[in-house]
Amino acid sequence: MKTIGINGSPRKGWNTSILVEEALRGAASRGSETELVNLYDLNFRGCISCFACKLKGGKSLGRCAARDDLKPALDRIHECDALVAGSPIYLSEVTAGVRAFFERLIFQYLTYGNKERNTFFDRRIPSVLIYTMNIGESMLDGAGYTAKFKFYEDSFDRFLGPAKTLVSTETWQTTDYGQYEMTMFDGEARKKRRDEVFPVDRRKAFELGAGLFP
Repeated sequence: MKTIGINGSPRKGWNTSILVEEALRGAASRGSETELVNLYDLNFRGCISCFACKLKGGKSLGRCAARDDLKPALDRIHECDALVAGSPIYLSEVTAGVRAFFERLIFQYLTYGNKERNTFFDRRIPSVLIYTMNIGESMLDGAGYTAKFKFYEDSFDRFLGPAKTLVSTETWQTTDYGQYEMTMFDGEARKKRRDEVFPVDRRKAFELGAGLFP
Protein backbone atom coordinates (compact mmCIF):
# COMPACT_ATOMS: atom_id res chain seq x y z
CA MET A 1 0.00 0.00 0.00
CA LYS A 2 1.20 3.51 -0.78
CA THR A 3 -0.15 6.82 0.56
CA ILE A 4 1.02 10.14 -0.87
CA GLY A 5 0.70 13.35 1.12
CA ILE A 6 0.62 16.75 -0.54
CA ASN A 7 1.71 19.71 1.58
CA GLY A 8 0.27 22.73 -0.21
CA SER A 9 1.75 25.26 2.19
CA PRO A 10 4.99 27.14 1.51
CA ARG A 11 5.77 26.80 5.24
CA LYS A 12 7.33 23.46 6.10
CA GLY A 13 6.90 22.20 9.63
CA TRP A 14 3.98 24.51 10.35
CA ASN A 15 0.22 23.95 10.71
CA THR A 16 -0.71 22.39 7.35
CA SER A 17 2.50 20.41 7.03
CA ILE A 18 2.13 19.04 10.56
CA LEU A 19 -1.43 17.81 9.94
CA VAL A 20 -0.57 16.24 6.58
CA GLU A 21 2.32 14.41 8.23
CA GLU A 22 0.05 13.24 11.06
CA ALA A 23 -2.36 11.78 8.50
CA LEU A 24 0.56 10.01 6.84
CA ARG A 25 1.59 8.65 10.24
CA GLY A 26 -1.93 7.31 10.62
CA ALA A 27 -1.71 5.60 7.22
CA ALA A 28 1.69 4.18 8.17
CA SER A 29 0.17 2.71 11.33
CA ARG A 30 -1.96 0.56 9.02
CA GLY A 31 1.07 -0.68 7.13
CA SER A 32 1.07 1.81 4.28
CA GLU A 33 4.25 3.15 2.74
CA THR A 34 4.10 6.95 2.76
CA GLU A 35 5.57 9.84 0.80
CA LEU A 36 5.37 13.58 1.49
CA VAL A 37 5.43 16.00 -1.45
CA ASN A 38 6.04 19.67 -0.67
CA LEU A 39 4.38 21.49 -3.55
CA TYR A 40 6.39 24.64 -3.05
CA ASP A 41 9.61 22.72 -3.71
CA LEU A 42 8.36 22.02 -7.24
CA ASN A 43 8.43 24.19 -10.34
CA PHE A 44 5.07 23.80 -12.06
CA ARG A 45 1.95 25.64 -13.16
CA GLY A 46 -1.74 24.92 -13.51
CA CYS A 47 -3.57 23.32 -16.43
CA ILE A 48 -2.68 24.90 -19.80
CA SER A 49 -5.77 23.48 -21.54
CA CYS A 50 -3.78 21.65 -24.22
CA PHE A 51 -6.43 18.89 -24.28
CA ALA A 52 -3.78 16.20 -24.78
CA CYS A 53 -5.47 14.27 -21.95
CA LYS A 54 -8.70 14.21 -24.01
CA LEU A 55 -7.27 13.38 -27.47
CA LYS A 56 -8.87 10.21 -28.85
CA GLY A 57 -6.15 7.65 -29.45
CA GLY A 58 -3.54 10.01 -28.05
CA LYS A 59 -0.64 8.66 -26.01
CA SER A 60 -1.63 10.92 -23.08
CA LEU A 61 -5.34 10.06 -23.05
CA GLY A 62 -6.54 10.37 -19.46
CA ARG A 63 -3.16 11.63 -18.22
CA CYS A 64 -1.63 15.09 -17.96
CA ALA A 65 0.92 15.63 -20.73
CA ALA A 66 2.65 18.72 -19.28
CA ARG A 67 6.29 18.00 -18.50
CA ASP A 68 7.43 19.73 -15.33
CA ASP A 69 8.22 18.96 -11.71
CA LEU A 70 4.60 18.05 -10.90
CA LYS A 71 4.30 15.38 -13.59
CA PRO A 72 6.21 12.65 -11.70
CA ALA A 73 4.10 13.31 -8.60
CA LEU A 74 0.90 12.99 -10.66
CA ASP A 75 2.21 9.73 -12.07
CA ARG A 76 2.88 8.38 -8.57
CA ILE A 77 -0.57 9.48 -7.40
CA HIS A 78 -2.04 7.59 -10.37
CA GLU A 79 -0.54 4.40 -8.92
CA CYS A 80 -1.02 5.05 -5.18
CA ASP A 81 -3.63 3.58 -2.86
CA ALA A 82 -4.60 6.72 -0.91
CA LEU A 83 -4.04 10.46 -1.01
CA VAL A 84 -3.73 13.19 1.61
CA ALA A 85 -3.79 16.84 0.49
CA GLY A 86 -3.49 19.87 2.74
CA SER A 87 -3.66 23.61 2.21
CA PRO A 88 -3.81 26.75 4.31
CA ILE A 89 -6.51 29.19 3.28
CA TYR A 90 -5.17 32.39 1.73
CA LEU A 91 -7.63 35.16 0.79
CA SER A 92 -10.61 32.79 1.07
CA GLU A 93 -9.10 30.05 -1.13
CA VAL A 94 -6.59 27.25 -1.13
CA THR A 95 -3.07 28.35 -2.01
CA ALA A 96 -2.20 29.04 -5.64
CA GLY A 97 -0.02 25.93 -5.63
CA VAL A 98 -2.85 23.70 -4.45
CA ARG A 99 -5.28 25.17 -6.96
CA ALA A 100 -2.79 24.49 -9.75
CA PHE A 101 -2.29 20.95 -8.41
CA PHE A 102 -6.07 20.45 -8.24
CA GLU A 103 -6.48 21.56 -11.87
CA ARG A 104 -3.75 19.23 -13.10
CA LEU A 105 -4.89 16.26 -11.01
CA ILE A 106 -8.60 16.43 -11.74
CA PHE A 107 -8.77 17.76 -15.31
CA GLN A 108 -6.70 14.88 -16.67
CA TYR A 109 -9.37 12.46 -15.52
CA LEU A 110 -12.41 14.46 -16.69
CA THR A 111 -13.80 12.79 -19.82
CA TYR A 112 -16.56 15.18 -20.93
CA GLY A 113 -18.20 11.89 -21.86
CA ASN A 114 -21.44 10.26 -20.89
CA LYS A 115 -22.77 10.12 -17.36
CA GLU A 116 -21.79 6.47 -16.95
CA ARG A 117 -18.09 7.23 -17.51
CA ASN A 118 -17.05 10.69 -16.38
CA THR A 119 -13.52 9.82 -15.24
CA PHE A 120 -10.57 8.16 -16.90
CA PHE A 121 -9.35 7.00 -13.49
CA ASP A 122 -10.19 3.31 -13.45
CA ARG A 123 -9.92 2.74 -9.70
CA ARG A 124 -11.37 4.23 -6.52
CA ILE A 125 -8.92 5.45 -3.90
CA PRO A 126 -9.74 7.33 -0.67
CA SER A 127 -8.52 10.83 0.14
CA VAL A 128 -8.19 13.09 3.16
CA LEU A 129 -8.42 16.84 2.54
CA ILE A 130 -6.97 19.12 5.23
CA TYR A 131 -7.41 22.88 5.57
CA THR A 132 -5.87 25.27 8.09
CA MET A 133 -7.25 28.75 8.47
CA ASN A 134 -7.43 31.91 10.51
CA ILE A 135 -11.15 32.35 11.11
CA GLY A 136 -13.23 30.60 13.75
CA GLU A 137 -15.32 27.50 13.21
CA SER A 138 -18.56 29.42 13.79
CA MET A 139 -17.85 31.54 10.70
CA LEU A 140 -17.37 28.68 8.23
CA ASP A 141 -20.96 28.52 6.96
CA GLY A 142 -21.54 32.26 6.75
CA ALA A 143 -18.26 32.90 4.93
CA GLY A 144 -18.99 30.20 2.36
CA TYR A 145 -16.22 27.85 3.41
CA THR A 146 -18.47 24.88 4.15
CA ALA A 147 -19.77 24.96 0.58
CA LYS A 148 -16.25 25.48 -0.81
CA PHE A 149 -14.84 22.52 1.08
CA LYS A 150 -17.77 20.38 -0.03
CA PHE A 151 -16.98 21.30 -3.65
CA TYR A 152 -13.45 19.99 -3.31
CA GLU A 153 -14.61 16.90 -1.44
CA ASP A 154 -17.24 16.15 -4.09
CA SER A 155 -14.69 16.67 -6.87
CA PHE A 156 -12.28 14.18 -5.36
CA ASP A 157 -15.14 11.75 -4.75
CA ARG A 158 -16.31 12.03 -8.35
CA PHE A 159 -12.96 11.58 -10.06
CA LEU A 160 -10.80 9.61 -7.60
CA GLY A 161 -12.79 8.12 -4.75
CA PRO A 162 -14.33 8.88 -1.35
CA ALA A 163 -12.90 11.92 0.43
CA LYS A 164 -13.07 13.18 4.01
CA THR A 165 -12.30 16.69 5.23
CA LEU A 166 -10.55 18.10 8.29
CA VAL A 167 -10.63 21.84 9.02
CA SER A 168 -8.32 23.37 11.63
CA THR A 169 -9.46 26.87 12.58
CA GLU A 170 -7.96 29.87 14.42
CA THR A 171 -4.47 28.56 13.84
CA TRP A 172 -1.29 29.99 15.33
CA GLN A 173 0.35 31.93 12.51
CA THR A 174 3.64 33.14 14.00
CA THR A 175 5.67 32.78 17.17
CA ASP A 176 5.69 36.58 17.69
CA TYR A 177 2.58 38.51 16.69
CA GLY A 178 4.18 41.70 17.98
CA GLN A 179 6.61 41.81 15.07
CA TYR A 180 3.85 42.22 12.49
CA GLU A 181 0.81 44.38 11.74
CA MET A 182 -1.55 41.83 13.26
CA THR A 183 -3.09 43.68 16.18
CA MET A 184 -6.58 42.31 15.48
CA PHE A 185 -5.37 38.95 16.77
CA ASP A 186 -4.48 37.99 20.33
CA GLY A 187 -1.17 36.18 19.97
CA GLU A 188 -1.31 34.72 23.47
CA ALA A 189 -4.80 33.36 22.88
CA ARG A 190 -3.66 31.82 19.61
CA LYS A 191 -0.68 30.23 21.32
CA LYS A 192 -2.98 28.83 24.01
CA ARG A 193 -5.21 27.38 21.32
CA ARG A 194 -2.16 25.87 19.61
CA ASP A 195 -1.23 24.15 22.86
CA GLU A 196 -4.73 22.96 23.77
CA VAL A 197 -6.79 22.57 20.58
CA PHE A 198 -4.28 21.88 17.82
CA PRO A 199 -3.27 18.55 19.42
CA VAL A 200 -6.91 17.48 19.00
CA ASP A 201 -6.68 18.34 15.30
CA ARG A 202 -3.45 16.36 15.08
CA ARG A 203 -5.19 13.35 16.58
CA LYS A 204 -8.08 13.75 14.11
CA ALA A 205 -5.62 13.88 11.22
CA PHE A 206 -3.91 10.72 12.46
CA GLU A 207 -7.26 8.95 12.76
CA LEU A 208 -8.34 10.03 9.28
CA GLY A 209 -5.05 8.75 7.90
CA ALA A 210 -5.49 5.42 9.65
CA GLY A 211 -9.05 5.33 8.38
CA LEU A 212 -7.80 5.32 4.79
CA PHE A 213 -7.12 1.62 5.35
CA PRO A 214 -9.93 0.30 7.58
